[in-house]
Amino acid sequence: MRDAYHEELDSLTDKLVEMTRLVRSAISRATTALLDSDLQLAESVISRDEEVNAIFADIEASIFDLMARQQPVAVDLRMVVTALRMGTDLERMGDLAVHVAKVARLRHPDSAIPAEIRSTIVEMGQIAENLVTKAGSCVASRDVESALELEQDDDAMDRLHRRLFKNILGKDWAHGVEPAIDITLIGRYYERYADHAVRVARDVVYLVTGSRPG
Repeated sequence: MRDAYHEELDSLTDKLVEMTRLVRSAISRATTALLDSDLQLAESVISRDEEVNAIFADIEASIFDLMARQQPVAVDLRMVVTALRMGTDLERMGDLAVHVAKVARLRHPDSAIPAEIRSTIVEMGQIAENLVTKAGSCVASRDVESALELEQDDDAMDRLHRRLFKNILGKDWAHGVEPAIDITLIGRYYERYADHAVRVARDVVYLVTGSRPG
């Protein structure tokens, strides 16, 4: 009976790792759709978000069932609590990738990204992918040291976010209000995506140690 119970707990980890894989793919494809004005790719990001939502719904159902049947305590209780928190963050990351894809769809066949902003968006997309890849690895391995490193990795995203604001507020900005709004929103989506990845990593630390990083 206990073996089956712990298999169910392990299954939560497997599902969370699968969510990290899916939201990594989503932000990668959304970034490409945004830069290349690829409508088909943008639509695929939007439609496939249901896969992420379905896994999260499964995680929620499993957690409520475990809480009712097993009444977990100590580390097991931390596992179900953090699994719910991490699932929530990962589901939100999927939503943020969809928001990026929707900007690409809205501006198609034009690109929402002016030439001088492209390199910054490329970097933001790469950092987002790296963060969620590391977060997934931390979830799978419960590696506290690696989880703590995500805080520093997130600093790079924050610097790029500030760079975007300097671009759109600079005297050389020649693209008007609408593109400035697009860039403001897009920057926020990537910045929030990174924040959620860090939250996932912080929950790994809590799961393993019983305390949250300061």
